[in-house]
Amino acid sequence: MNTEAGSLAINRERLQQRIDALARIGKIGETGVCRLALSPEDRAGVELVKRWMEEAGLTTRIDHFGNLIGRLEGRQPDSPVLMIGSHIDSQPYGGRFDGTIGVLGGLEAVQTMIETGFRPDRPVEVVAFCDEEGCRFQKGLFGSRGILGQLEPEELERTDKNGISRRQALIDFGCDPERLADSVYPAGAIGAYLELHIEQGPVLDQAGQPVGIVTGISGPLWWTVEFAGFAGHAGSVPMTMRRDALLGAAKVIAALNEIAGQDPKAPTVGTVGHLEVFPDSRNIIPERVRFSIDLRDIDLDRRNRREAELREAIERAAVEGGLTYTITEDTNSEPRYCAEWIKAVMREESGRMGLTPPELMSGPFHDALALSYACEYGMIFVRCKDGISHNPQEYASPEDIALGTELLYRTASRVAALG
Repeated sequence: MNTEAGSLAINRERLQQRIDALARIGKIGETGVCRLALSPEDRAGVELVKRWMEEAGLTTRIDHFGNLIGRLEGRQPDSPVLMIGSHIDSQPYGGRFDGTIGVLGGLEAVQTMIETGFRPDRPVEVVAFCDEEGCRFQKGLFGSRGILGQLEPEELERTDKNGISRRQALIDFGCDPERLADSVYPAGAIGAYLELHIEQGPVLDQAGQPVGIVTGISGPLWWTVEFAGFAGHAGSVPMTMRRDALLGAAKVIAALNEIAGQDPKAPTVGTVGHLEVFPDSRNIIPERVRFSIDLRDIDLDRRNRREAELREAIERAAVEGGLTYTITEDTNSEPRYCAEWIKAVMREESGRMGLTPPELMSGPFHDALALSYACEYGMIFVRCKDGISHNPQEYASPEDIALGTELLYRTASRVAALG
């Protein structure tokens, strides 16, 4: 690698200062961040980034989905827009870089265009999408799906753990849920989408490479499963007569781990990250248990086979425990592959920078997953130390972030030029 910091077109120091400043909003501990979607902390972050966008020369708006959008007009303003984006909302116990470097890197790329006198043919928009994470309302990619008209029925009625609906959270954020249609992009209005993101995995770190070119995003399958049994006194009901909903859930959780891990060479992953127990008392047999299931794979056929095995495990646990159950499908997406021509541009520009980035798939989903249904897309990954993410120990170095942002800038400059 022969790219030196001094040869970068982007302003590395400015980018890092913004990352550090945004990390102070919702800061937890020394390095952690908690900016839940549509929270006061999220709004403060949006306002800060909005100010930076305006200082850079972009026109800004916050739409009714809660998305922050900064626009650089093109020579042909009616041409389909080049969109660059990610998110600044976080997990409850998250890090400083997840999503953030994509928004601030996108802003830095477009600000560099302005400062170097480059005027794109097509309009360029930098977007901080609302609620990519999905942890507050158990349904992610809200803003990116919203602008494409892909929200599901009753989605605004989902509630957080405090009983606040997404509808009310949008109102509190300053949006009007009755005017969501005003913020939907017409078909064909988005010409291409680019996203910079930390890898959130160990591949680049183990390979000793600062950046990577993404080939595609695994298809996530999200379920909410509920087992119903019968409550009873923990001290008096014999083990053979119990209908313990938590025991049924435990069997499924263990089965998911075995099902997802049966082929060590496959990228299949399965996780239960959320669980609710009722009545939630140490001396009452659990009557109802709700829990999440997250199953992902880049190979849809293999994921379908694992899904069938999981359904059998749920049925088996219910029969053995005398339980009833429901499965609610929250998310179901097929794997989505990056555009070959965008990857080719990234390869060429990487070579000019003296980089030889590996090409790798993404296990986590991103806003790019939603945008892939509206336009062709490309993604750049930045090395993530030890692959740690969704954790305050998440770390990407300023040098690696600067290289990823430089590649984003160079790629975006070419994609923004028509013809």
